[in-house]
Amino acid sequence: MSNIHIDSNFDSGNIEVLSVDGTTARLAIRADHMSEFKQWFHFRVSGAAGRELQLKITGLDSSAYPLGWPNYNACVSEDREYWYRAETSCEMDQDDGCLTITHTPASDIAYFAYFAPYSMERHHDLIAECAASEGVRYERLGESFDKQPIDYLTMGEGKTQVWLTGRQHPGETQAEWWMEGALECLTDPADTVGRVLRQRCTFHIVPNCNPDGSRRGHLRTNAVGTNLNREWAEPTMQRSPEVVAILAKMDATGVDFAMDVHGDEAIPAVFLAGYEGIPGLTDEHYEKFTRYESILERRTPDFQTEKGYPKAAAGEANLSMCTTQVAHRFSCPAMTLEMPYKDNDDHPDPEQNWSPERCKVLGRDCLAALLEWLD
Repeated sequence: MSNIHIDSNFDSGNIEVLSVDGTTARLAIRADHMSEFKQWFHFRVSGAAGRELQLKITGLDSSAYPLGWPNYNACVSEDREYWYRAETSCEMDQDDGCLTITHTPASDIAYFAYFAPYSMERHHDLIAECAASEGVRYERLGESFDKQPIDYLTMGEGKTQVWLTGRQHPGETQAEWWMEGALECLTDPADTVGRVLRQRCTFHIVPNCNPDGSRRGHLRTNAVGTNLNREWAEPTMQRSPEVVAILAKMDATGVDFAMDVHGDEAIPAVFLAGYEGIPGLTDEHYEKFTRYESILERRTPDFQTEKGYPKAAAGEANLSMCTTQVAHRFSCPAMTLEMPYKDNDDHPDPEQNWSPERCKVLGRDCLAALLEWLD
């Protein structure tokens, strides 16, 4: 029986092949460069048509979030457009933690990933299409260590300055799928929500804050192993030029509302994290966040408020994070939107679990909630 072949030397690819025996492979996830973070995987299997694959990803005890593996199902696609879930089991007492993916592809090539990838080529298509849309302005805020541009889009004529940032953590590809949905809403002249929002707000959007980590197949860091979402208190050109560029533009425009979009490995739900512990927080300031949260919960069943992160005590916020730093620095409502790698257990989808399509719909829902919040 011939061996399958496994490749990952492509945009956002990540896997180490330990052994292959026919249709069974033992694999391991490569850590982010200059970092111990590892959780993202993305690889291709060929020679697979009609053959049952057993792909064992080992060493998960040392992954960034071991609690992310139980009840998780790997993403698979044969055309790189539609992503669904493969049968997946987790045995944390084997091979230092082992995820076994069992799947029989119909075609000779199948791609497997931690979540549906959002390639840098798709990112450039998104930026080019938006930049060509009427009323949209493009700016290159700076560049990364790998000489990739930090792409920034702005649109709208309103006085409310709205900032949307995504993919500080590059393996959280949910964020850029969300951005695609939000940008389709804002740039479609037939979308009344987008049209009215552009009349009332000026939008500042960075769909991908971490292009280097995205292309390199990282989970959480940039090209020099920096977690960008711990750099907002004192960013430097030596560690985080991406944050330096974005924060400088925020200082220039001001911020009235901010959302930083992420994915969460362990919690099977969509939720918001706020800024409860920032210094000098007033009831009036925090009410702006809770009001938006309640509107979003009412507008979409995919969002909930029961599951989420513990709230920081008064004065104990981590100001190195985007949401807390922006809320404190600009005295505005700011929030981290989290989407699952697993399914949304409140409204499960057995075939796709949480998916790119649901990310995009949520992007539109969040904008519709923003329009109501403005009133």
